[in-house]
Amino acid sequence: MELRELLQNITPPDEAAREQAHRRWAACAKPLGSLGLLETALEDIAALTGDAQAPLLPRAVLVLCADNGVVAQGVTQTDSSVTAAVTRNLAAGRTSVCRMAQAAQCAVVPVDMGVRDFAPQSGVLARRIGNGTGDITQGPAMTRAQAEQAVLAGAELVRTQKEKGVRLLATGEMGIGNTTTASAVASVLLGRAPVEMTGRGAGLSDEGLRRKVAAIERAVALSRPAADDPLDVLAKVGGFDIAGMCGVFLGGAACRVPVLADGFISAVAALCAVRLCPAAAKAVLASHVSAEPAGMLLLDALRKKPLITAGMRLGEGTGAVAAMPLLDMARAVYMDCYTFEEGGIEAYTPQGGEG
Repeated sequence: MELRELLQNITPPDEAAREQAHRRWAACAKPLGSLGLLETALEDIAALTGDAQAPLLPRAVLVLCADNGVVAQGVTQTDSSVTAAVTRNLAAGRTSVCRMAQAAQCAVVPVDMGVRDFAPQSGVLARRIGNGTGDITQGPAMTRAQAEQAVLAGAELVRTQKEKGVRLLATGEMGIGNTTTASAVASVLLGRAPVEMTGRGAGLSDEGLRRKVAAIERAVALSRPAADDPLDVLAKVGGFDIAGMCGVFLGGAACRVPVLADGFISAVAALCAVRLCPAAAKAVLASHVSAEPAGMLLLDALRKKPLITAGMRLGEGTGAVAAMPLLDMARAVYMDCYTFEEGGIEAYTPQGGEG
């Protein structure tokens, strides 16, 4: 499949299913809209899938792993060997997201998109685009063809998961240096200075943060990515993981599988997807707002509201997985709460007014 064909397969949401879900909520014996974003999340899932039952099981988190050449510029606290180490531990079920996913009844699917010098390993899907990206301060991260390949690989992951019966996906990532590439992409797409978009990632010092901002400034000045061409932005200053996650959101929209965005890096990928195809927004659910500086700015650009505000910034898909039990609880009310009629209670009616 080519990217153009993928985008053409994305249709508008099913508003009849959304309305059916809305009526179901209204019948629950509780104040109207009183579960807030949890209600609209299930309505969004119904509209995406065309199924007012809004099933949430089985589910999986796709953790896309890749290395970034910009690490050579001293923008991280650790070197790129950590990417491979964490990828191996994801496969072994030992990382933070693995423990959280077990509690949330969620499968963890590590994917090698381009981990440097990574040998094939059981439990890790091999979807390598390259052996890590180029150093964005010296030239483009990847070719445009590689960017498209990564996007399509992400979309194909969704199709495969749907064929396995998965009804809910989450995006995760692992890649030393990827807050630098994500900040670069966000800076271009939102038209803001790199210093506004860039945080300390995994705990940089003041000097490390200055190097990180300077690296992004050099990369953007050198490659001059076109803000109106998300694929160009991904190719010039992005990463294989971000491009792959962009494809996951597009694939979710095309295959009608809801996708929980994790934090900052996931939100950058989601914005790329929505800029490529505005209708793809129907598949994006915001799990939490990242503690990174651009976290809320990106959600605002996506017109999404986070379910969780907890100052999280771990990555791996942890925030997205943390939102799953909230959706489970919402669906328990949605499916099984007694109705006004069953409870002998006069139904609430919209009263209008402010607030």
